[in-house]
Amino acid sequence: MRNSSTWWIIAGIMLLLDLYVFQALKAVSNNAADKTRIALLTGYWVISACTLIALLSFPYIQALQTSKIFRNYVFAILAGLFFAKLVGSVFFLIDDFRRAAMWVASKIFPGTGAHFADEAGGISRSVFLSWMGLGLGAGLFGTLIYGFRNKYNYQMRKVKLSFANLPASFKGLKIVHISDIHSGSFQNKEAVQHGVDMVLKEKADLILFTGDLVNDRHEEMQEYMDVFNQIKAPMGVFSTLGNHDYGDYVSWPSVEAKQKNLEQLKVVHAQLGWRLLMNEHVVIEKNNEQIALLGIENWGAKGRFPKYGKMSEAYPGSEKYPFKILMSHDPSHWDAEVRTKYPDIDLMLAGHTHGFQFGLENPYFKWSPVQWMYKQWAGLYEEGKQKLYVNRGFGFIGYPGRVGILPEITVIELV
Repeated sequence: MRNSSTWWIIAGIMLLLDLYVFQALKAVSNNAADKTRIALLTGYWVISACTLIALLSFPYIQALQTSKIFRNYVFAILAGLFFAKLVGSVFFLIDDFRRAAMWVASKIFPGTGAHFADEAGGISRSVFLSWMGLGLGAGLFGTLIYGFRNKYNYQMRKVKLSFANLPASFKGLKIVHISDIHSGSFQNKEAVQHGVDMVLKEKADLILFTGDLVNDRHEEMQEYMDVFNQIKAPMGVFSTLGNHDYGDYVSWPSVEAKQKNLEQLKVVHAQLGWRLLMNEHVVIEKNNEQIALLGIENWGAKGRFPKYGKMSEAYPGSEKYPFKILMSHDPSHWDAEVRTKYPDIDLMLAGHTHGFQFGLENPYFKWSPVQWMYKQWAGLYEEGKQKLYVNRGFGFIGYPGRVGILPEITVIELV
């Protein structure tokens, strides 16, 4: 990416933000001692200069094929600084509008006494808003840095799902659902092993993985084969493909090279002992009773995510089974096709969103920026007799951390 015109534009925007934030920093430091003020303002520009240099160097860092993990951290820090300054600038802009309005009022109504400081003589609103913007911006950046430590902080989420049409033999069936491993992002094998140990400790009857084993290339799994091949279950381990598994986000030397990567990734699933479902269904049997498990390739209704999945191939023949589970990576598939065309799919399992790896979650409130794109983005959703569960992801991609939305291992019990 040595064509750096885009990066120069981004650097220009960052410089404008730097200048804007600097004005607020000057305002809040007016009453500081001279040495303190000089050190603060000088330190700000040293950090800003280093940020701009790193930003303009980023295309060359990529071209040098440096560690992808290193690039992810650099990019995350740069993005964090950008958004921190952007958040702060919102408050500075509000204050500028306020001051402009007061100035206009003083010109139109010169006798009203409109001026820029509070009449009570306390802290001016301008300084208050500046502190507010700087504080929230710094808080956002600090939170993103803190989130680096949460990327392997696996959370076990246990849910009981009730279905009137579930065959009696399958009542109490324990399913472990994982998704979005993204092995190309891992850098701590011991921490990943801990997550797999948590999966194994549940002694599930059935383990289901809903896509994105790698970021782009099949060889990203090489170092972790001996970790994930430990995942076993009496009724089997089944898997599907996610949007990242196709290598769509890499410039391949040829179409054949891209296809070869996909074929080798299918081999990886087999070597792990996982049964990869490619637009097909299998029958799960217990005590002479049966349910159907369907798995399709990636099918996304949002953005430009691909539609490789074919329910028209996976569904036929499954009609006769009283209960059906569908593995489909992208949760937008549920509203776009599953609920409208396949009302007898009882449970769909998905992943894909990662919960944006950023948000707020507690028993009473759940929020993430990803909800502006995905109606169903984390946890359980129900419409009529159909249910969807969206796993928050085992791994991570891009931002090497998590804030508020932690990596997930789901334990589902059918009752």
